[in-house]
Amino acid sequence: MTILVTGFEPFDGLAVNPSGEIVAALARRPAADRRTKLVTEILPCEFRAAGSRVVTLIRELRPDAVVSVGLAASASAIRLERHALNLNDSLRPDNGSDLATGHLIDPDGPIGYWSTLPLDAMLLALKARDIPAIISNHAGAYVCNHVFYTARREIERLGWETPCGFIHVPLTTEQGVTPPAPGARLPLATMVDAVECCLSILDDTH
Repeated sequence: MTILVTGFEPFDGLAVNPSGEIVAALARRPAADRRTKLVTEILPCEFRAAGSRVVTLIRELRPDAVVSVGLAASASAIRLERHALNLNDSLRPDNGSDLATGHLIDPDGPIGYWSTLPLDAMLLALKARDIPAIISNHAGAYVCNHVFYTARREIERLGWETPCGFIHVPLTTEQGVTPPAPGARLPLATMVDAVECCLSILDDTH
């Protein structure tokens, strides 16, 4: 089984994006430690570039599952996102200076897509490990949501049944961010384990 796992580069003045750190850490783990082959990529935090890149990766790799990870600085737990919206809407520009305000991602696409990851099983597994986790109703309207929607849209276009979804993570306890973000923080190692746990659930259900 091959799983495409994506994270993001830093954005909005942050020196580090935990999602990129998580993906990099997963890439360093010995392949012998898992049954699943991971293909990892750190995406630019830009609407168009990130969307284009995830489409290219899906077409080239033909993965058995797609799991994207992003930062929600206000999060207080690992957030398993339930829904991707056909909407780019942001109060701040992306790293390419694109300020998307009320734009449809795809004028011909549906209003949204459900995650096709086994969210309930993932949530139970995370709670069994005492990792704070919730199911969140949607992934916002910034670049994270754009990648989630675009990946699901491409999989539908291809006629595949590839599981695909998005996980938001909070800031790490190792980050020094001023002013303090309102959400709780988790150690980077805990968040790496959380994403690895979710990937293992995919492997078990494949």
